[in-house]
Amino acid sequence: MLNIRNLIIIALLGLISFPVNSQEVDRTYTLARVVNGDTIPIIKLPQVTIIAPMIFKSRREERQYSRLVRNVKIVYPYAKLAGIKFREYGQKLEQVESDAQRRRMMKQIEDELRHQFEDDLRKLTFSQGLILIKLIDRETQQTSYEILRDFRGIFQAFFWQSLGRIFGYDLRTTYDPHGEDEMIEHIIMMIEAGLI
Repeated sequence: MLNIRNLIIIALLGLISFPVNSQEVDRTYTLARVVNGDTIPIIKLPQVTIIAPMIFKSRREERQYSRLVRNVKIVYPYAKLAGIKFREYGQKLEQVESDAQRRRMMKQIEDELRHQFEDDLRKLTFSQGLILIKLIDRETQQTSYEILRDFRGIFQAFFWQSLGRIFGYDLRTTYDPHGEDEMIEHIIMMIEAGLI
């Protein structure tokens, strides 16, 4: 027979065997500012880019835009890489002390770039080449002519500018994201947002 003592022991063992569930508190800390006695949380939100859809007046204009999108998607990676290489090589060349060492390094850089990109860049169309010149200015904040002048000298820059002009290129072309190149900037924003 169960007596009261055994019942108490069984009840105590039952309480011990069950884990005690306490209420867990999820705490989140945030910065806040007190303004006139009110506590206002300070929350940093991620940047949001709003891109308006393109409205075309005609089918022809839509085809031109599609062609521009294709061309920008082809040359934009080269322009990004040009910006990276420009900064990288600029830092290396600043550390060089003698002109002879600088010329050797420039030859080495030119050979490296030629070996790595010449075949791909030769396949670009005329339109893609024009876009690339503009995007290099966008990425480096210097025109292709200025880059050539700084890295190779004024004679080489003049030579390539003259040769480019014969074929319809202007190495002094600048990038204007709020004017002539507004559509290119729109496409780049869409590429960076992962929309195309």
